[in-house]
Amino acid sequence: MERAAAAAVALPEAAGELGRAARHGRAARHGRGSLGPVALVVAGGLSVQFGAAVAVLLMPHAGALGVVTLRLVLAAVVLLLVCRPRLRGHSRTDWGTVVVFGAAMVGMNMLFYQAADRIPLGAAVTLEVLGPLALSVVVSRRLINLLWAGLALGGVVLLGGGFGRLDPAGAAFALGAGAMWAAYIVFSARTGRRFPQADGLALAMAVGAVLSLPFGVAEAGGKLLGPSTIGLGLLVALMSSVLPYTLELLALRRLPAPTFAVLMSLEPAIAATAGFLVLHQVLSAADALAIALVVAASMGAVRTQVGAGARKA
Repeated sequence: MERAAAAAVALPEAAGELGRAARHGRAARHGRGSLGPVALVVAGGLSVQFGAAVAVLLMPHAGALGVVTLRLVLAAVVLLLVCRPRLRGHSRTDWGTVVVFGAAMVGMNMLFYQAADRIPLGAAVTLEVLGPLALSVVVSRRLINLLWAGLALGGVVLLGGGFGRLDPAGAAFALGAGAMWAAYIVFSARTGRRFPQADGLALAMAVGAVLSLPFGVAEAGGKLLGPSTIGLGLLVALMSSVLPYTLELLALRRLPAPTFAVLMSLEPAIAATAGFLVLHQVLSAADALAIALVVAASMGAVRTQVGAGARKA
């Protein structure tokens, strides 16, 4: 979920950028095919959600909070080694932004893994996506977005038979993760403006790792140091953070930002697939329809914002 371009989905200041990116993207598509970068984005989504499925398998050994700690600590180590961010020359406001970004990252991951430990992965991601979707609807201030909000609400009502088959605590954790994801998007954009390349992400990941450490140690203790636990934790960190970020960064060099944002809306469907293949979580017809409605609402909200940004640019 730590994806540098996620801010393009919902922020009002990104609308103009999306419009400009759409124009550049049309020119780029005449010169090169878009299948390659689309495949990179899809591969990034698959990596994230299958990484989440592996994390669920790790939870019986390290607990949900232990898995969060392993993921953030190991991902922070990898990103710090790769990015080598500069520590000097930043203002107090810059560091404050990074700290809040890291705290939002911790909150999002802790709440999401608590949800994934209680409800199916597809349902958890579907409910989590409501956070960015709500942010997009609020900041756009367009009447048509009420349609997308209603479509998403219909999906939520259908999901799990009106929540009757979903653990209430798991559903609440997923909704909380969505709220934190919205905050993550806001501070991801602010961090990206204040730090070059992936430096801000690496520093925020380090902040998140430090903040999560007491919780992980309290829940899992010495289990975090087991060789097999560390190995699986490293796999989760690479699949859920490092690899998708790299793939999407490469894709965004050749893919219009609006197309990227729409592809990101497929995350609930990818998560449901990962849950089925790895965790044997079977969806009912109503659950599948619910996920489809939320995906459609997310795509619609993104396209509405893109259109508004293109007209303003």
